Amino acid sequence: MRILVIGSGGREHALVWKLAQSQRVKKIYVAPGNPGMESQAELVPIQAEDLKSLLSFAKKEKIDLTIVGPEVSLCDGIVPLFEKEKLPIFGPSKEAALLEGSKIFTKQFLMRHQIPTAAFEVFESIEPARKYVEKSAVPIVVKADGLAAGKGVFVCGTKEEAFQALDFLFVKKGLGEAGRRVVIEDCLQGIETSFMVVASGREAIPLATSKDHKRAYDRDQGPNTGGMGVISPSPHLGLPLQEKVMSEIILPTLAGLEKEGRFFKGILYAGLMLTKEGPFVLEYNVRFGDPETEAILPRLEDDLVDLIESALQGKLLGKLLRWKKEVSVCVMMASEGYPGPYPKGKVIDGLGTVGPEAIVFHAGTARQGDQIITAGGRVLGVTALGRDLAEARKIAYGAVSKISWEGVHYRRDIGL
Repeated sequence: MRILVIGSGGREHALVWKLAQSQRVKKIYVAPGNPGMESQAELVPIQAEDLKSLLSFAKKEKIDLTIVGPEVSLCDGIVPLFEKEKLPIFGPSKEAALLEGSKIFTKQFLMRHQIPTAAFEVFESIEPARKYVEKSAVPIVVKADGLAAGKGVFVCGTKEEAFQALDFLFVKKGLGEAGRRVVIEDCLQGIETSFMVVASGREAIPLATSKDHKRAYDRDQGPNTGGMGVISPSPHLGLPLQEKVMSEIILPTLAGLEKEGRFFKGILYAGLMLTKEGPFVLEYNVRFGDPETEAILPRLEDDLVDLIESALQGKLLGKLLRWKKEVSVCVMMASEGYPGPYPKGKVIDGLGTVGPEAIVFHAGTARQGDQIITAGGRVLGVTALGRDLAEARKIAYGAVSKISWEGVHYRRDIGL
């Protein structure tokens, strides 16, 4: 098979890494990719947003399967574009991708289908939003409606912090069009965790559970990020709770989408809060999570191509996935300043000193001659497997300690 992976981050590197292990794969292309993928795939200089060029490339190279990494391509409608040309592609329709593309749509969808989520209100200007905050209890959550690369959620401990978030979105237009409309919702109390399934219509099978560490600094301090590290499996999602999530959240969501004519095939990712009253939906993503994928795929024993084909053919029912017993820890190494403004072009040292006991997934890197330099906020994801969390942590952080660049930042408590 000739496979095209769309994207350039750590999630896409993990996908390429796993796909390269399949006996069925003859050639992997990745657009635009990054230097970490060069040994396993051919990099194609087409951006994920350039749908027409991606389509032309897929037709020219007779691509047998396209796997979409970034949400922007899905929300822009790459799936119907490829399907119209009868090119197999793994991802939901543009209409179903609204689950990630619009937080307002998602909240209203959840209410329509009686799926547990926090109480909320929607605002299109700052004054009504400020008045709502004034009369509300804190903590409170402010969310930009549109895509914001994991940076559109503000968990506000005080009303002043909420006012600052509203000012950032409405007045300073800090997230542009994504922040033109805003959701303000109650702040749920509990344990935050991730849950991903492979879905096709109303059918779905869960992937291994994981727990993301969203805040920038140790002890869950600082601003929200796209994710600073992951452990898998999640210590908070035992089998009974997984079954509850499937029956009360995932399957009703897929049924609701189908009822509304929004066919879903691909990865459905639920960001959950496990409360005393049960699991609640915080948000949905419609693609492989990042950095969850970097922690989960190294534990998957089955062929990823077979799994994706089963979803595309609507043959998920009864399929069981095999997972390694080892636990995994992924530590994200970031640029100084992330998730705010950060420098680029810092030379990365030590990549060649990491042994085979750890996997280094490139997330935001570029090549400059013979050197690899930083080119993003989250730069590398370092993953290790171990018999238990302590061993996986020791191996992962041992590998992290061998890699350096000016201003490198990472959390030291992933998995604690």
